[in-house]
Amino acid sequence: MVRYRVRGGNALRGTAFIQGAKNAVLPMIGAALLASRGRTVLRNVPIIEDVRRAVELAQAVGAHVELHESERTLVIDASRLSSPVLPAEIARRFRGSVLFTPALLHRLGEAIVEGVGGCNLGSRNLDFHYLGYKRLGAIVDEGETVIHVKASGLTGATLYLDTPSHTGTENLIMAAALAKGTTVIENAALEPEVLDVIDMLTKMGARISGGGTGFITVEGVDELHAVEHTVMPDRLDAGVFAMAAAITGGDVSLVGTGLDLGVVRYKLEQMGVDFARQGAVLHVRCERPLRPINIITDTYPGFATDLQSPMMTVAALADGTSYIHERIFDGRFALAGELNKMGADVEVEGSRAIVRGATPLTGTQVTAHDLRSGIALVLAGLAAKGETVIESGYLIDRGHASLADRMRALGADITREISGH
Repeated sequence: MVRYRVRGGNALRGTAFIQGAKNAVLPMIGAALLASRGRTVLRNVPIIEDVRRAVELAQAVGAHVELHESERTLVIDASRLSSPVLPAEIARRFRGSVLFTPALLHRLGEAIVEGVGGCNLGSRNLDFHYLGYKRLGAIVDEGETVIHVKASGLTGATLYLDTPSHTGTENLIMAAALAKGTTVIENAALEPEVLDVIDMLTKMGARISGGGTGFITVEGVDELHAVEHTVMPDRLDAGVFAMAAAITGGDVSLVGTGLDLGVVRYKLEQMGVDFARQGAVLHVRCERPLRPINIITDTYPGFATDLQSPMMTVAALADGTSYIHERIFDGRFALAGELNKMGADVEVEGSRAIVRGATPLTGTQVTAHDLRSGIALVLAGLAAKGETVIESGYLIDRGHASLADRMRALGADITREISGH
């Protein structure tokens, strides 16, 4: 059991190095398994728990994987895959396990998913991934705890996504890349991470057009080859560090190749946070009281649901009433009760939250319910009086690499503890 201890009151100052994107690297590890010869090299890999689980999963199906942590580099040799089973003890802790199914289908003719895990975010389920495989000609047998997908070969088809899920889009592109003929994916996700995955697959020899338009065409090819690719920076990690600067009245430089925070930046600017780009560095400063905000989460390029929780923390410290409408995941408001324990005034009505600020926050013991509420509680701790102890810290480690070290480098008083130590 991991917990974080945060003592508030320090304005963060200095340089934060933004990690590689979690939401790009996980599908890339799945994509690397499509190459039947050679060794794939991924650079700028975030050293997070989800990556460790993905490495374990790749090894479980027979790939040879080396994670060089100090170099933040993964070397993957998938020339010999031996097992179609994604074992429950790994898959249950890691929702990205579904990203391994296209490679197993193409390379071994079947994929057996024993348990699909990750964050518990309500009614988001994986039906459309499997419906997509069916449209491409796979046979899908869903049991209570096991999903068995079989295919002697996939054939291109027209696919429509009910919601532009980035994982769904990446999965179906990977499945289509080695299918016979042409696949068209309508209402595809537009996220930069999806474009980064397409970029890698294209280097591997895939023929993909229309990335970023919502209408993707994939011409199937006979084989894909191993490549070297550098993972883009993590927009969510960058957003969190920008909010940490804002919430503490700090002054932080974010370093990561070509960071673009999009709508999150504009919303923080509305709240009174100053941004300045200096070449490849994004400078974030906040020295005046924060103003309240209205947010509606949406798929990209809208406000990211993954940053809604941290933004709720920032809103709790703004002068006035903020309104948040969560349109993506119905399980996203677990944070409200934890923030209220710290003295916030957050009222939830269905998919909407009303945050009445500014209320002084006081440190206490709180629990991370998922990765994003966990990081939001770290932010609350940075701004609170006294000590905040965040239980279930493992969830934070799923998405943020060396968080305590990187925040301490900015002057935060934060420690990561493993209970029993």
